[in-house]
Amino acid sequence: MANPWAGEVAVWLDGQRHLAKLTLGALAELEAALAEDSLIALVERFEGGRFSSRDVLALLVAGLRGGGWEGSAGDLRTVEIGGGPVEAARVAAELLARAFALPPG
Repeated sequence: MANPWAGEVAVWLDGQRHLAKLTLGALAELEAALAEDSLIALVERFEGGRFSSRDVLALLVAGLRGGGWEGSAGDLRTVEIGGGPVEAARVAAELLARAFALPPG
């Protein structure tokens, strides 16, 4: 089970469950991949529904790598993501939300 308080989100690739999370290293990788000065622009795009498939792919790769996966964006282009593009976008948005959520208490 994914632990939301640790920022984890489950994602299915070719029928196999993986945990994704945006660690500090994964966030830095994400910034570089998207050529952004900060993640605020990416968060604003998701909040406004103006994100691209490139954004979703970059978030999934960074999150999966933060969860220990050793693949690349090229690998994600050839796998079946459980739930398709809509689920991929939901997982990407959830990764962003959980990366910046404060724990309860």
